[in-house]
Parts: sequence; C-alpha cells; structure tokens
Amino acid sequence: MKYICLILLFVLASQVHAQYVLPYPGPMPGNKLYQVMRLVDELQKFWYWGNIAKFKFNLGLSDKYLVEAKILFEYRQYFLAVESLKRSDLYFNQLPLYINGAKSEGKDVNELQKTYGQAVKKHIEVLLFLKEILPETFEWTPEKSQPTLLLLHEYITASTALRNKTSL
Repeated sequence: MKYICLILLFVLASQVHAQYVLPYPGPMPGNKLYQVMRLVDELQKFWYWGNIAKFKFNLGLSDKYLVEAKILFEYRQYFLAVESLKRSDLYFNQLPLYINGAKSEGKDVNELQKTYGQAVKKHIEVLLFLKEILPETFEWTPEKSQPTLLLLHEYITASTALRNKTSL
C-alpha cells in the first residue's frame, strides 16, 4: 500500500506543470532606494560569467522591469512605465544571444529554451493585458517643460513584437 501511494504521488507530481511566475519588483521609482537598486543591477552584470548565468540574470531583470512597468501603468505613471518597459526590452533582447552562445559551447540548453518559451508567453500575456486597459496615447506634461506625447499602444506593440520575434 505504501508503494502504491508513492507511485500515485509520483505520477500526480509529474503531471503538475509549474507556471512561469513574475517576481516582485522591489523599490519603485520615487523610492529613495530605487537608484541604489539600479546601480546594484548595473554592477551585478559584471559578476555573472558564462552564457547560462547571463541568461538567468538578464531574464530576471527583464521580468523585474516588466512587472515594474505594469504597476506604473496601472497607477497611471505612464512616463516612468515606458522607461521601465524599455529597460525590460533591453534585457529581454539579449536572451537569445546567451542561449545560442551556450548551445555553441556544446551545453544542453533544453531547460533554458523551455524557460525562455514560458517567459515569452507570460510577458506577452502581461503586455496584451496592458494594451487592453491603457489609452492609445497620453500627453505627459512635466513642470516647466514642453508636453510629450506618449504612444502607449505603439510601445506595447513593439515590446510584444520583440518577444514574438526573438522566440526560439
């Protein structure tokens, strides 16, 4: 009976697929620690060597800045959200380079490709959600400056296209 339970547990566990989960973003723009966090992110990129480590690092930052952008969009901080989305795109764009680099080194990249595919789906899901709830454009007027027209749907469409284009 004990072995039957273990076998059933193993079969059920193997059928459960973990979903891709986006991280908590940490300090947001406006927080005193935000610039420190950005500096730490920039310095950390020198700590990671090898294509697999750089893949994981860049994916983590892309995820973090996407969540940051989502939260800022939801709070109608459109200018800051667009900046965060551009940062997310910058890190996401590097991912195929690291997967291909690891593959050319003869490393098994099946798990990286699987993670990458899940990330693409989750990112596109978030971006499509944002496109539904946001206005097409927004005129941002900073104090004592000229207004800037933010083409929100165009930025989101470009980010979605980047994720579709770089699919492996």
